[in-house]
Amino acid sequence: QLRLVESGGGLVQPGGSLRLSCEASGFRLDMWSVAWFRQAPGKEREAVSCISNTDDSTAYAASVKGRFTISRDNAKNTVFLQMNSLKAEDTAVYYCAAPTALVFGWCGGNALDRWGQGTVVTVSS
Repeated sequence: QLRLVESGGGLVQPGGSLRLSCEASGFRLDMWSVAWFRQAPGKEREAVSCISNTDDSTAYAASVKGRFTISRDNAKNTVFLQMNSLKAEDTAVYYCAAPTALVFGWCGGNALDRWGQGTVVTVSS
């Protein structure tokens, strides 16, 4: 069974940090492009970041660039999203995915579509 499981969400104050993890089981995550998405209440889902499976090139949404960092740990079969300087508007359910669709126009295109169940991030004082 091919699964992605997110963890690391929680409640944090504005200006704080969280690190989200996306662990794969049943397949090697380093062979897939992986993206993080988020969906805030009442809003559409948006792509946050992506890391390619070819050369680990990365991309970020303008709203998070300079604050968020996506990375891999192949030994742990995990992709991380380090989130710093968090703002109230970062509050959302965060999903990791190995998408078939292209994210940011170039990242993705996997043969199969896999999504995690989501982890909740709340930024509030």
